[in-house]
Order: sequence, then structure tokens, then C-alpha cells
Amino acid sequence: MSRNIVIVGAGLGGLALARVLHVHGIASTVYEAEPSRDARAQGGMLDIHEHNGQRALQAAGLFDAFDAIIHAGGQASRVLDRSGVALLEEADDGSGGRPEVPRGELRRILLDSLPEGTLRWGHKLTSVTALGNGRHRLQFSQGETADADLLVGADGAWSRVRPLLTPAVPAYSGMLYVETHLFDADTQHPLAAAAVGSGALFAVEPGKGILAHREPNGALHAYVALRKPLEWVEQLKGDDSPAIISAVAGEFEGWAPALTALITAAQAPPVLRPIYALPAGQRWPRTPGVTLLGDAAHLAIPAGEGANLALFDGAELAAALVAHGDDTEAALAAYEQAMFTRSEAEAVAAEEVTEALLGARSPHSLIDFFAGHVGAA
Repeated sequence: MSRNIVIVGAGLGGLALARVLHVHGIASTVYEAEPSRDARAQGGMLDIHEHNGQRALQAAGLFDAFDAIIHAGGQASRVLDRSGVALLEEADDGSGGRPEVPRGELRRILLDSLPEGTLRWGHKLTSVTALGNGRHRLQFSQGETADADLLVGADGAWSRVRPLLTPAVPAYSGMLYVETHLFDADTQHPLAAAAVGSGALFAVEPGKGILAHREPNGALHAYVALRKPLEWVEQLKGDDSPAIISAVAGEFEGWAPALTALITAAQAPPVLRPIYALPAGQRWPRTPGVTLLGDAAHLAIPAGEGANLALFDGAELAAALVAHGDDTEAALAAYEQAMFTRSEAEAVAAEEVTEALLGARSPHSLIDFFAGHVGAA
């Protein structure tokens, strides 16, 4: 194939696309705004599912490398009430089908699998111009340009490629996550470490909750979930770390110290993550020479599928391009039709998960959810 395939964004989805294309002997170039692969931390743990994320890694020829970074015991789950009493315990017996891995390690595997020259770091996309016949010219912040016969936006929630296809923009979901970290937890924070256990913790009530994972290095990585208006979130952004910690901890007055320590004992500045989402089921007309994958295409509220869908999108787009040979438009049409269907279904499912977590019947609704989805947490 002589097409110049340009991928914007070196997240999991864009890298999966580049890797599966490479497996089939097809070159691509990935442009990424970050200055290097080590420019920032890459987040916490991901549960990679058999039916999508793992299938993508198999298509990429990276399943053995993936298997080597699995965090043993990470599939265990606990649901606690506000006093720290366990309402549900699920052990990790290795059969859950959703092993946990560090996001940074998974990204490293994908990056290391690509030939030299595939990644172009420090290229922030500023504009795209249609050249006709499905071709596009990309302009980057440092003045460089690149022409694409096929342009793939894998550039996340605030994609600069998306406006070529749809005017849709993410809207605030009404939910805020506050990200915190505790390090060397078994020694420095034994009560919190015991509360989290070996895998995932869910301590939830209507409208709020403390969610946490144990990481392989002994750290506890927590996401404090709050249903709050955007004005409350914006006001919090202007505060310093102690004020943010105080405001967030104040929402959990009366909760067990083992749980609130995941907020008050944070050993890194808290990160505010207001949750945005695109309209569920959004579609766009087939536009020659350009498409989207991952959050750029179907940003949804977190429910454990975002990374999996991005990986699967990348692998499926590559498979469609291989299957349709030189007929790029047929490949994109086939890919998008399937992607629209699965992403809409997952967006609906994400709403159901969020209702189970933070709805009026929480935490009992979450226990019911686990009962109906054995191994799905």
C-alpha cells in the first residue's frame, strides 16, 4: 500500500493501530504533542478484557508481553460501607478475564514494538486543511507540515481532528473524580492498605464514593467520585492542594479513617478530573480520508472500557484497511459502522455502571451489579 497514513495521538488506540498495521507490513506515522515518551506519568491500573482489549493485543502480536506485566491479584474486588465493613469480597483466582496492568507499562510495550521513525514527538496539531480527494495537510505548532492520504484522529477527548467530521463536543457529565496517591502503603498507611486489599476497592454511597486500586509498586491509587455541579468544580480548581483536600474530605465526614486516609494522607497533589462525555450514539457521515478512534470518537464516562475500546478500535481499523486493500473508503465505512454500534452500546452500559456506583440505591445497587456480572468489575 502506498498510502501515507497519519495518526494523530500516541495513546493506546493510536499505537495499537500503528502496531497492527506494522504487523501487516503497512507503514504509518504517529504525531504526538508530548515532547517525549517519558514526558508525563501515564496513569494507574487498567483491566484489559478478553473480548476486546486482549483481542487487540493478540492482533498486535503482543500478548506474551502483555501477559508478563499482569499484576497478580489485581482482579480482586471489595465493596465496603462508610464504616469500612465489607459488604462484598471477590478474590482473584485468575479466571476473571480482566487482568490488571499498569497503563504506563502497556504503553511501553506498544511503543517498543514500533519501528524507529514511526513516532514524531513534540508535534502539536494546530490546524488541518482539506486538499481534496480525501487528502489533508496538517500544520503543527513548531511550523512543520505533513500531508495525509488517510488521517486518523486518535487524539483524545479534545480532538483537533474531530471537527472535520462532526460539530459534537464533550459535555460535563455532572461527575468529578479527584485523583490521589499513597506510596509505600503497607508500611506508611497500613489501615488504608488493608481497606483496599490486593485489588480494587469500592466504598460508595448515593452521589459519592472512594474508589481505589493497589498498584504493583505498593502504592494506592484512588479516585474520589463526587456528583457536583461544574461551578463547584471550577471554584475548587482555584484552590491550593490543602484546600482541595479539605473540601473533598469534608464530603466524607463520618466515614472510616481507613477510607478517608485515601484523601487526607495523599502524598502527591490531588488531580481534579471533571468527567466529560460525547453524546451516546453519535455518528457522522462518511468523510473521505479521515476517521477517529478511542475517546476522540466516543468519549464516555469511565466504566472500565475506555482503554479496551481504544485498543480494539485501533486493531479493527487496521484489520479493515488490510481486508479492503487499496479501497480506503470501503475500509473506513466498514470500520465506522461497527465502531458506532459497539461504542453506543458501551456508552449505555457505562451509564448503568455509574448508576450502580453512585445512584440512589448505592452501595446495594453495586452489589447487585456484581452479582449479575461475575468478574466484571
